[in-house]
Amino acid sequence: MEFAHVSVLLKECIDWLVTDPDGIYVDCTLGGAGHSSAIIARLSDKGQLIGIDQDDDALATAKERLKDAQCRVDIIRSNFKELKNVLHKLDIEKVTGILFDLGVSSYQLDTPERGFSYMHEGPLDMRMNQEGSLTADAIVNTYSETELAGLIWRYGEERWAKRIAQFIVAERKKKPLHTTGELVEVIKKAIPKGARKDGPHPAKRTFQALRIEVNDELNILDQVVEDAVNALRPGGRIGVITFQSLEDRIVKQKLAQMARGCICPPHMPCVCGRKPLIGKPGSLVPGDLEVTTNPRARSARLRFAEKL
Repeated sequence: MEFAHVSVLLKECIDWLVTDPDGIYVDCTLGGAGHSSAIIARLSDKGQLIGIDQDDDALATAKERLKDAQCRVDIIRSNFKELKNVLHKLDIEKVTGILFDLGVSSYQLDTPERGFSYMHEGPLDMRMNQEGSLTADAIVNTYSETELAGLIWRYGEERWAKRIAQFIVAERKKKPLHTTGELVEVIKKAIPKGARKDGPHPAKRTFQALRIEVNDELNILDQVVEDAVNALRPGGRIGVITFQSLEDRIVKQKLAQMARGCICPPHMPCVCGRKPLIGKPGSLVPGDLEVTTNPRARSARLRFAEKL
């Protein structure tokens, strides 16, 4: 299956990010190279693109799609939490722009054997890094009822988290749950019929919670946004596309914190000496036309800022 993924807010991202055709740009979530292809189209032969991803299918596709670039291209198999180390190994101190496109790709969702989707029958996997040791199967079949309820509530904001956890534990006592379809059936039984009538698919929030736990998606965000801003040269720009409220809140708060100057009480002279690292952050959401042509863009938001 071809790595198909429609890049969200593509023009807005690239218009914001690419300010210097000779600059160095990092795509921290390379995927199928949708955003990266648009970045290299604006770079000269002096420019450089660094693409980071941990998904083997994405890396293979990106290498093929970027092979004719006139600028320098470095494709690195890594988790974006290693951004500092990646730049250090490439002997790069400061970059011109950094982009994150968070969440799961359309390709990953639409490939049943990856186990990300509640719409396709597949194994309970959900690893973005296929060499990772933790799978959704292990979580569903070994976490205690309390642990399951906690993570479904924390990462899925699922009001029926306790009940879903109870039903999972009762079901796995009969036999382990190994497929997405088996888990979806348990979730449907757990959520009362009346509550299933409206809103998103009943399994959406639980699957989101499992995916976040498998890939440790939220715990690394705060630090990597800070690392990214620190890696920018003055005038360099960061863009982060989020798809759900939990990750968006972390990014929003981190950028706001880095845009703050003095944190002394207002009536006191400044003794903290703190200076803002970035200008006032902005945000954008997709227009109606983009949402109509790509429904998965509906929940997307681009947060952006410029290094001072």
